[in-house]
Amino acid sequence: MNTQNSTTTGRTVQAPVPLSTILALDLGTTTGWALRGHDGLITTGTVSFRPRRFDGGGMRYLRFTNWLTEIDRLSGPMEAIWFEEVRAHRGVDASHVYGGLMATLTTWAELRGVPYEGVPVGTIKRHATGKGNANKQAMIEAARARGFSPADDNEADAIAILMWAIETKGGMA
Repeated sequence: MNTQNSTTTGRTVQAPVPLSTILALDLGTTTGWALRGHDGLITTGTVSFRPRRFDGGGMRYLRFTNWLTEIDRLSGPMEAIWFEEVRAHRGVDASHVYGGLMATLTTWAELRGVPYEGVPVGTIKRHATGKGNANKQAMIEAARARGFSPADDNEADAIAILMWAIETKGGMA
């Protein structure tokens, strides 16, 4: 735990220094997420933004906005958001979904003054596994080696992004 010395009535005590709340995202129809709360507790999971039968084209993005707002409300003020920066997609639909989610995320963050940054896929994979082109199973195994139990590669990727952000201080270490 981070501590800070403070002097009260002539004696030194260790006062806890709160950590910042940061969110890591692997954007997609099934979005992986990992959150480090101000108490240092890490929570991870996935959330589906698959369109429902009678949804209009923008409903997935509205649900994503509402989800971000709820995460922020429940976890305290968000200090920063890190997300996987994808430069190439296997299909047009995946590309459109990613672009829409990224636009929604960046707009949400800008409106609230929350810093955000994309992390290249190779950087995340190299940090987690030592290989910049690691496959999905290798990412899941890397998360498990750190004591997590990801449900799928989306959650494993979000965990890897969060670990990268914490351990490199957002690429500054």
